[in-house]
Amino acid sequence: MSAHDFIDRYIDQHQARFSALSDAIWDVPETRFEETQSSALLADTLAQEGFEVERGVGGLDTAFIASIGHGQPVIAILGEFDALAGLSQQAGCATPEPLVENGNGHGCGHNLLGTAGLAAAFAIKAWWAEQGGRGTLRFYGCPGEEGGSGKTFMVREGLFDDVDAAVTWHPEGFSGMFNLSTLANIQAAFHFKGVAAHAANSPHLGRSALDAVTLMNTGANFLREHIVQEARLHYAVTQTGGVSPNVVQADAEVLYLIRAPQLDQAQDIYHRVINIAKGAALMTDTQMTVRFDKACSSYVPNRALEAVMERNLHHFGLPHYTAQEQAFAAAIRATLSKDDLRNARLNAARTGGEAGIAWAEALGDKVLMDEVAPYAVTRELLYGSTDVGDVSWVTPTAQCFAPCFAFGTPLHTWQLVAQGRTPIAHKGMCLAAKVLAATALTLLHDDAALARCREEFDRVRREQPYVCPIPAGVQPSTL
Repeated sequence: MSAHDFIDRYIDQHQARFSALSDAIWDVPETRFEETQSSALLADTLAQEGFEVERGVGGLDTAFIASIGHGQPVIAILGEFDALAGLSQQAGCATPEPLVENGNGHGCGHNLLGTAGLAAAFAIKAWWAEQGGRGTLRFYGCPGEEGGSGKTFMVREGLFDDVDAAVTWHPEGFSGMFNLSTLANIQAAFHFKGVAAHAANSPHLGRSALDAVTLMNTGANFLREHIVQEARLHYAVTQTGGVSPNVVQADAEVLYLIRAPQLDQAQDIYHRVINIAKGAALMTDTQMTVRFDKACSSYVPNRALEAVMERNLHHFGLPHYTAQEQAFAAAIRATLSKDDLRNARLNAARTGGEAGIAWAEALGDKVLMDEVAPYAVTRELLYGSTDVGDVSWVTPTAQCFAPCFAFGTPLHTWQLVAQGRTPIAHKGMCLAAKVLAATALTLLHDDAALARCREEFDRVRREQPYVCPIPAGVQPSTL
């Protein structure tokens, strides 16, 4: 039996087990660096399977590394398991129905992401038990991808220094390669300290921190005209100073997320935002402090490794869906706007060049995919960020998309949460597990394939050395 056939059969035979694990993580959605239960579910399951598990790695309580084998090469499979705040939603429901008002929810499918990586590791272990193998396989349990850049902290602490290559994936509405560069980012909180006063009797004695936040946001809005067009500035007012309008608010804080194609561009914009905050403090006679929260680098594709993964993606094809699954996907599609679908087609088209554009235009009203999206080497950008980017700067890395949702479903929405605990999601997750297992096994056993990946990586690194975007001393924050 070939390795592909073995992996295909193994994942299918254990699909119920992996689906149950994914659902258990979906049931306890935890946000960045607080994923105590989710991390334990994965780490405990790996330990029970015979993996050597090291917990709390890199100074992160919910990070872990599970290993089997020994020696070179060292191949890493990346797994995530964090959720998002404010996206609680009932599973299998095509209307917005939160389970917990303002509760957490798996709005990016990370319950699936981590479980697929675990399933891939299990399949390789089972293959080695029958056929023998060499090298070291590691599963990296990576917390805090959403707003925390957990992998960047792990890279900073040297946890990937001896890794020869890494593979991962992301849930999506289609099957294809994640072959685009992403935006680097920096996140920082700006706190203003003023003086409280009675807003009517003695406003002249007050110094409004909330006014400082407002002026800072106004200044940042003007800055948007004077930064590279691919850059993004996002903010959230995290502290307003209270709910009483008859008090001059003495404490206020705003959290900024700054994105740009290259890290040095993001850093330049960040320093300009700091100057705007200083100006707001001067205008309001308040005191301003900056808390650097986190950052991540852009993603660097490795075309040689992508070629290996893409062959496996085509080999395993697409899931088959029941009439009931098709009907539920259609009900979700009915809740989406034309703009949602247009954006989804654009994102899918970016991965395939001219062929991708033609493919996306021909999709019509298709809700669940029945073919793999075209692949092309492209310089296109994906307008988002991922801490996988930092891993890609220190070792050859590849990732793919697998279909887990109705096509057009935007990430970070209740619609995605609703689909994350369904057979549609489970089928996409298991497809991803097969692709990850086959790709990692190739890298473990095919020296020539791994050498091509390393040669490309070394060439890129010579031109662009890596500098970790998170300064020494900055610690992960749950805030």
